[in-house]
Amino acid sequence: MEQLKQLRQHLLTGVSFSIPFIACGGILIALSLAFAPMGASGPDMDAIQPETLRNLLKLTLTVGVTSFGLMLPILAGYISYSIAGKPGLVAGMIGGYLSGHLRVPWAGPEVKEVSAGFLGALVAGLVAGYLVQAIKKIPTHKLVKPIMPILIIPVFSSVAITALMLLVIGPPMAGLLHSLGEGLKSMQTGNAVVLAMLLGAMIAFDMGGPVNKAAFFFASGLIAQGNFTVMGPVAAAICTPPLGMGLATFIGRKLWSEEQRESGLAAFGMGMIGITEGAIPFAASDPFRVIPCIMLGSMSASTVAMLAGVGDHAPHGGPIVIFVVDNKLMYVVAIVIGTVVTALAVNIVKKVWPSKVDEAAA
Repeated sequence: MEQLKQLRQHLLTGVSFSIPFIACGGILIALSLAFAPMGASGPDMDAIQPETLRNLLKLTLTVGVTSFGLMLPILAGYISYSIAGKPGLVAGMIGGYLSGHLRVPWAGPEVKEVSAGFLGALVAGLVAGYLVQAIKKIPTHKLVKPIMPILIIPVFSSVAITALMLLVIGPPMAGLLHSLGEGLKSMQTGNAVVLAMLLGAMIAFDMGGPVNKAAFFFASGLIAQGNFTVMGPVAAAICTPPLGMGLATFIGRKLWSEEQRESGLAAFGMGMIGITEGAIPFAASDPFRVIPCIMLGSMSASTVAMLAGVGDHAPHGGPIVIFVVDNKLMYVVAIVIGTVVTALAVNIVKKVWPSKVDEAAA
């Protein structure tokens, strides 16, 4: 039990340091896309007039995207830091970066880069932290001890975590993504409701990770074939995790800490522009209660959208794409239902199965 508490604390440390990067990225991306007219493939930044405003919004979009790009290294790095102190930062951040860029350097050009998403960053941070902690316990000569934390530990732990991420995590992840894609293609001509539920669950499961991306690219790939009725349910499912968590912190304020309520506001803003990653702070700190609830909400949204024949002409999700959506009313209804289901489910779970962290916050 004590080890589980420590593990939770390590995850919370990584989350607390990554929240500002998520909030910064979400706010700046939202501001940038809000002024962009919707084109055939989503927000068209090049169509913004005048040129001065277009250049300014492209700049803020770049900052927002960069902030999101730093989120995984920061998350993994500070999980590792929580476990092993400053010597764990380098290996943790390298492992977090590689979780989004898994490709062995000697692979040929035909081998594409894969991603392990935020779940991979969690694993990378934990592995790096415990690895560095183990290295620190190795007896060393008194002349070597001063350079251990600034030279020897970072070098050896970084090489080790890189090998683990590229050789152990990467290949199975690539095989899993391929299998998921083939399985979804076989279901396309089958039961539409089952397909919608599966895609909704995949979108929410790892919130921007490889499972999420497998569902997203499957749906967006069908747009080129003139099939918009799969992207519609996926677009509705994309935004319900952050919107639902934001609503949960608003209607059940006593169940959440002040920091979580602030994260809820940021999550709600990111949900409005279709950024599923807004729910990551909640899922990373409490995965066993949050992830099933957001999966239920996204499944509800995608199922309603599929039954209503909602279509999305842009490879994106959330309320921001409503201008290029077929059956706009039911698209909004699907998002509202998914959001409410998520919020009610997670608050009920927190009431029925409270943790000591919940009791302390209360």
